[in-house]
Amino acid sequence: MPLFEYVAKDRTGNTINDVFEAPERQMALDKLRSQNLIVISLKEKSAALKRMAGIGGRVKLDDIAVFSRQLATLVDSGIPILEGLDVLYQQTENKSFREALRRVRDGVETGLSLSAAFAKHPKVFSPLYVSMVRAGESSGMLDEILDRLAVYLEKTAALQRKIKAALVYPGVVSGMALAITAVLFIKVVPVFREVFAGFAIDLPTPTRIMIAISDLFKQYFLIWLISMGILGFLVKRFASTNKGRFLFDGILLKLPVFGILFTKVAISKFARTLSTLLKSGVPILACLDIVSKTCGNRVFEVAIIAAHDGIKEGESISAPLAKSKVFPPMVVKMVAIGEKSGEIEKMLGKIADFYDEQVDAAVTALTSLIEPLIIAFLGILIGTIVICMFLPIFQMSSLVNV
Repeated sequence: MPLFEYVAKDRTGNTINDVFEAPERQMALDKLRSQNLIVISLKEKSAALKRMAGIGGRVKLDDIAVFSRQLATLVDSGIPILEGLDVLYQQTENKSFREALRRVRDGVETGLSLSAAFAKHPKVFSPLYVSMVRAGESSGMLDEILDRLAVYLEKTAALQRKIKAALVYPGVVSGMALAITAVLFIKVVPVFREVFAGFAIDLPTPTRIMIAISDLFKQYFLIWLISMGILGFLVKRFASTNKGRFLFDGILLKLPVFGILFTKVAISKFARTLSTLLKSGVPILACLDIVSKTCGNRVFEVAIIAAHDGIKEGESISAPLAKSKVFPPMVVKMVAIGEKSGEIEKMLGKIADFYDEQVDAAVTALTSLIEPLIIAFLGILIGTIVICMFLPIFQMSSLVNV
């Protein structure tokens, strides 16, 4: 929707300068007049200014978690929703989130329910968030649901930080290894080639191979770079399709070392999200529909959709999970026990806590394992290049000694 900037005066004569979204200019004008404002100027902002105003930027889970906890406290204290939103909007520093909250406040002011106002901003407030808030509104437990959401978001954010910690370090070191290799082939090896060209000797086979690789690398560097970019683009496009995403997510789960970590993360997300939704009173079918979209892995998503369809046909949750062969037997058994005892949300919470600890242990083990492997890889790579380049020098030394 277009973004409008306005200058207006209220009943007390104070000047107000702000921005808001509206389908068209006349509707924007009508909205301002309905708030008893005297409009001095009203103009549509460009897309660039819209981005500068904070629309469409990234909002961190930590920001939403803090907002949820603060709103829960305000609601529990008896402060009206609209007043609470106004207070939190004014003290929010993140521009994107601040703008989203302002629009939520405006929506509530025009008569929307809190969940409906949240639903208008899916990039900030997920379907899970909206469903739980809706359940809180209908049950009269909005403050408790918001507090539960804050806990869920905090744990989800903590899980994301663990994943980044596990992936960023090897990614950075691998990037440095590639950069060092490129510099050696483009800058260092050609220098040795020019030096060896002045000697009338037959170069050893490893040295000739290394020089040939360097020539190919240097001569066709741009072509290689463009080819890699095109290949990356095509792979990304394929991965964005349902078939491609299922294939790549399946490969991720089977990777050595990393596959175990990705599996544990997906199970933790599944258990934590489903437990939180069930505790909040969201119907089981709606829960599974939401969970399937938030688990972060297409293979698990298909298994959860199968559970959703199975429940429609009268099956339990655990039976389709067992058929999928994706969930470990321990998880399936704990879910089955939870169903029989009528405390499935509590059992799912225990599964989530257990796998959170497993993710911690996996990240620690991964970091300690990858560091020596990368150092060894760099040592072998650079050592091989150096030895290949010095072989002719060793050969000349032996000839001189003879």
